[in-house]
Amino acid sequence: MRQIPAIIEDMLKPVVTGLGYEWVGAEFRGGTNGLLRIYIDSPNGVNVDDCGRVSDAVSGILDVEDPFPGRYVLEVSSPGLDRPLFKLADFERFKGRVARIRMSRPINRQKKFQGVIESVTDGVITLKTNTDAVQLPFVDIDRANLVFDFDLHKVSGT
Repeated sequence: MRQIPAIIEDMLKPVVTGLGYEWVGAEFRGGTNGLLRIYIDSPNGVNVDDCGRVSDAVSGILDVEDPFPGRYVLEVSSPGLDRPLFKLADFERFKGRVARIRMSRPINRQKKFQGVIESVTDGVITLKTNTDAVQLPFVDIDRANLVFDFDLHKVSGT
């Protein structure tokens, strides 16, 4: 996964949680136009003001510590409908939900999987696909997101 290094998460996470938000995770994409994206959540959801509050607080730390070389943009966001899954605990929390997972190494010549998260055991996620169940080692996951099921979330009466 393109997560930020643990030392930087350890620096920023207390700022986010101290403001009363859940630290969902963060990712960094380097290059000439780098991007640091921090995902936050709360029981009441996240709005633009929440993102601005966290951005202001985190910017101060980043300006002083300067943990990333070169220029980059800081983006603070809600996890959205296709919530990223960063930790094993995320897979455990969302068991029974559909996830889209991209592996860093192929499993049976396949890198992309989509299915229901069935279990998490000893660092391995069992994903029930349309054809079978596949075992995906967490350490080999490049990226994972929930898949929003519009049929399950229709507003009644419409």
